[in-house]
Amino acid sequence: MTTRRGEAVALAGLLAAAGVTHLVRPGVYDPIVPRALPGPPRFWTYASGVVELAVAAAVANPATRSAGGRAAAALFVAVLPANVKMAVDWRHRRPTKRAIAYGRVPLQAPLIWWALRVARADTAGRQPR
Repeated sequence: MTTRRGEAVALAGLLAAAGVTHLVRPGVYDPIVPRALPGPPRFWTYASGVVELAVAAAVANPATRSAGGRAAAALFVAVLPANVKMAVDWRHRRPTKRAIAYGRVPLQAPLIWWALRVARADTAGRQPR
């Protein structure tokens, strides 16, 4: 397994795991859905889980990896408001929980970078036809 492929597989695994947890344990995610979104939080929790699984599949497939990497980067940007909401909502919790909530916000930057790296590595590694 090449490093590029390994990065893509790892990113796909992370996205798939997140997608599955959104579908299996939605109650964990419902409280961090921003109130500005229309409809019930459960809809957005399930929708984000389905999107994460679809993006994971796109990243895992070499034919769609570049687009999948870009979609993953966009997804990581899109979920930033939920992570900010979690940080605000958890600001009075125990220090360990606060650290988890606060840590999710800056973690988005390396996740976005990783996704874009996977997208770029895929296009850089293609041979002209």
